[in-house]
Amino acid sequence: MKTIIAAYSKDLRGSRLSLRPLLRSISAASTIPQHHLRTFLQLFSVLQWIFSFLVMGLMFLVVFIYLFFTYLWPISALYVSWLVLDWDKPETGGRRSLWVRNWPIWNYFRDYFPIQLVKTHNLPPGRNYIIGSHPHGILCIGAFCNFVTESTGFSQKFPGVRPYLATLAGNFRLPILREYMMSGGLCPVNRKSIGYVLSQNGRGNAVVIVVGGASESLSCQPGVTTLILSRRRGFVKLALENGADLVPSFSFGENDLYQQINFSEGSLLRAAQCKFQKLFGFAPCFFYGRALTSCQSKGFIPYSHPITTVIGEPVTVPQIKDPSAETVDLYHELYKRSLLKLFHEHKTKYGLAEGTELRIL
Repeated sequence: MKTIIAAYSKDLRGSRLSLRPLLRSISAASTIPQHHLRTFLQLFSVLQWIFSFLVMGLMFLVVFIYLFFTYLWPISALYVSWLVLDWDKPETGGRRSLWVRNWPIWNYFRDYFPIQLVKTHNLPPGRNYIIGSHPHGILCIGAFCNFVTESTGFSQKFPGVRPYLATLAGNFRLPILREYMMSGGLCPVNRKSIGYVLSQNGRGNAVVIVVGGASESLSCQPGVTTLILSRRRGFVKLALENGADLVPSFSFGENDLYQQINFSEGSLLRAAQCKFQKLFGFAPCFFYGRALTSCQSKGFIPYSHPITTVIGEPVTVPQIKDPSAETVDLYHELYKRSLLKLFHEHKTKYGLAEGTELRIL
């Protein structure tokens, strides 16, 4: 037995072998695979998220169309029948699943960057809310992690409040993807859907709107703190119509996850991007991150950079069924002030210089 142990430790002296150093070396070696496994799971969680929201819907659309021309056509027929019956479900509260929101994979997704959620004020569950999410970034990763999963503890920080992240309505017309999105608590970003959540779904609802939208993503760059907000008043009007308080939130680090090739204002390519965005609701950004196997190579995986989403002080909003333009402007200004206060109070804590200003267009 001593000879076998000595051979393993490359010590040919046999009788002089000490088991303690050997066990210590084996214990140290066993931590290396665990570290690699954790890194792999973090990368896999990000990869599956990118696949889910950029590829899955179109892939299943192609699959179901193909099945119509095979002997498996009843599968497609049954799903289309289900779609017809369930067509309006995304706009009437959806079908959220606490099981999906608590999947362990979201913890690895959170830890890859990492992402954290910071609470500065209470959100009493007896009210409804519209949370403005800033900035858009390229893929709204901070907003997704904080409001569609429980990995950063939204329900523990704001007990009794149910978040609904609003996104493009067209995503809910794609097979399977619509079911997946509803299970996380996403809803279409349109008047019907938001109005239902805020007026016919009881209290304790928080609709999260990425106010800058696709237009803001076109100017996304590391270190850039420019928001599109000045002419975005629709969310304020919805808040007034439904008596929902306005809550600003800012994700520090969101713009640092990708590098984007920006085209100058007035250029032909920038005009083409804007035209595409108006037609289809999203902008074709030309961006890159890191490769799957190397941080030094370019690829489609976001860079591992911390994101901290800070939720600020609510602006109390009365219910006015038909608010005047002046009233909308007043609460829009109050919201903007609350957002600026939030930004300046926390910017130095999360990587920005004291002199950094938040530019609002």
